[in-house]
Amino acid sequence: MTRGGFGFEEDQEKDPAPRSLDLEVTPEEKQLLLMPPRPAAETEPGGTRSRIGRELLVNRIHLVHFRDQLLEIELTHRRFGSTERLAARPRPVDGRILECLWSEPEQAAALLSSHEPTALLVPRGQRRIRAEARVLAVDAGKIRFELPETAVEVNERRIDRFPGREVAVRLLQNSGSFPGRLLDFNAFSFRVELAADGPQSFAWIDPEQPVHALLFREAQTFFAGECRITRTEQGASCRSYVLEPVHRESRRFRRDEVRSQRLMLVPSPNLVFSHPLTEQRVELKVTDLSGSGFAVEEEIARAVLLPGLILPEAKLDFAGSFEIRLSAQVVFQRVLGQDEAQGSVRCGLALIDMPPGDHVKLIALLNQSRDRNAYLCKELDPEALWDFFFETGFIYPKKYALIEKRKREIRETCVKLYTRSPEIARTFLYQKGGVILGHLAMIRFWPSTWLIHHHAARKSALYRAGLNVLDQLCRFIHDGLRLRSLQMDHLACYYRPQNRFPRRVFGGFAEETADRRVCSVDPLAYLTLGETPAEEEPLPAGWELLEAGEADLLESRRFYDHASGGLMAEAFDLGTERRQDEELSALFGRLGLRRRRLLFALRRGSRLKALIAAHVSDIGLNFSELTHCLTVVVVDAEGLGEKTLNTALRAAAKRAGLEEIVALVFPETFAAAAGLAAEKQYHLWIVRTFDAEQPFQKFLKRLTRMP
Repeated sequence: MTRGGFGFEEDQEKDPAPRSLDLEVTPEEKQLLLMPPRPAAETEPGGTRSRIGRELLVNRIHLVHFRDQLLEIELTHRRFGSTERLAARPRPVDGRILECLWSEPEQAAALLSSHEPTALLVPRGQRRIRAEARVLAVDAGKIRFELPETAVEVNERRIDRFPGREVAVRLLQNSGSFPGRLLDFNAFSFRVELAADGPQSFAWIDPEQPVHALLFREAQTFFAGECRITRTEQGASCRSYVLEPVHRESRRFRRDEVRSQRLMLVPSPNLVFSHPLTEQRVELKVTDLSGSGFAVEEEIARAVLLPGLILPEAKLDFAGSFEIRLSAQVVFQRVLGQDEAQGSVRCGLALIDMPPGDHVKLIALLNQSRDRNAYLCKELDPEALWDFFFETGFIYPKKYALIEKRKREIRETCVKLYTRSPEIARTFLYQKGGVILGHLAMIRFWPSTWLIHHHAARKSALYRAGLNVLDQLCRFIHDGLRLRSLQMDHLACYYRPQNRFPRRVFGGFAEETADRRVCSVDPLAYLTLGETPAEEEPLPAGWELLEAGEADLLESRRFYDHASGGLMAEAFDLGTERRQDEELSALFGRLGLRRRRLLFALRRGSRLKALIAAHVSDIGLNFSELTHCLTVVVVDAEGLGEKTLNTALRAAAKRAGLEEIVALVFPETFAAAAGLAAEKQYHLWIVRTFDAEQPFQKFLKRLTRMP
């Protein structure tokens, strides 16, 4: 006998002696008190059917009506007992009476001659409510029911399937191509309906062999991969197939030795997206995150992420405070737990692309999570930055003499560059206690090449801070080089060979790599020719300076490849296609900055002697004016003397609109041979990021272990 609901048993005949009562509530009883049975549904054996009341049934019918959806009517054959289902459009329920209009009256009329309605089927998510309602009237146009007191909610499958929404299919096998549409799917398989247009036949499809399936809508592909056929439903002109992806783990990008560090953030963001196959909103919790991807988990019964699926538009929502937009692809899927119905699925997604500003937000957040002193594109106090530049000697006396006349313009340029231009500029800081210890800035100055134009550290923290900002740069490149929006095929920088730190880092990596198609260093002579003259001086007879044509660019490229074999020609985009260069200049203009490039050919007769690239930009974009100068490639030195070249340089500067003439000359040996007064030498260091990123990271790690 049980009293008070506590499981206390009393048997006086067996135990007449009085005893103390244990009134402490057990853990199991506490759970019952905290989680009382739900009154809305009575669970039936098996756990797949539950009984619900009429009120909930009516509410679900009204939801179907509100959404302009259809429900189904089950019809049973009067003699054989077989069943068919017909779609119908419900009207609002009047008391207990429901009236529905057949969606296909002709088919209804044909079936009603041999079948009678036996049940009403109302969708409830991926389940259905089955109500054995009494039929009051039925004809070819409509049907009227009296709703019962209770109905049964039926879950016919352990793992839900979701209907596809206007998703086209293309199935390929042995040069056969079959078009079709997606019927439904879950995280493990999908069902398609295919058509066989002559001369093709379904006999061409071998169910024992893998097929290649594409799911797409218009020009956007959502899935493309190898699948196995697990079930076939026969048909003459149309046939449905259930396909299961062969690979649960795929490699979107190469497997790197130095990989992104995954972090578990608190609070963790949510992945929010409109599912490409259903166009329904999905929200999943992110379990860990890096600059190149993240992982999510979902209940196995409701899982919606197929391995290989592309999410063209999604976002990471950080506690409703800010969002990061992205596109991603599911690259692995793992089932967690032993029970297929009660377990969960862990999916890893690789980032495909994201807007530049959002990429900065993500990497800046991750940098701070790893090292509280590491900052990316942090809003700077301009005075603290100038203090840093002068104290570190980055602006030394001769450099200041070059820039002091235009210091106001330089200050304005730096404000624009460091606070308003995330699309083309990146700034890495190592800052402690409000004091900048290390600083590295780069800018996208050529269509697919970023230029490191400021790199300095305080002497008190030179080794640690200088390498820290370089390490931040490497992580940024690793996480972002595959993003189309970043446009970083190459990374470049200029440095003086007598400066120990860049010679050891950049020059040391070039020596270790010993492959000029991965990393190249080109010595350049640095010339200053004073102010640009008001009038253009004529060249000697037989010489002319014209806009460079395709033949000039090809000839200069051949010379550079022969003389250097490095990366300058391709990194500086000295090819025949100039559209991307014009688009980059237009982007600078929209950001309130100036950037323009003109290409000149210095010829003697029909023979190309030198190619001159005039780069025009805002003063202060680079303090040594290496982004506001002339870059000269001397293709044929025969007969080209100091006076002729200087005259050509002044003419090019005049036409480009340069106020003062700074020139970088390649080959550097030509300057001395021609008697040019080179003030100093710069080394131009360029790497091909995809090939050099991993070796450079490992090279830096070895440097950090050195004294």
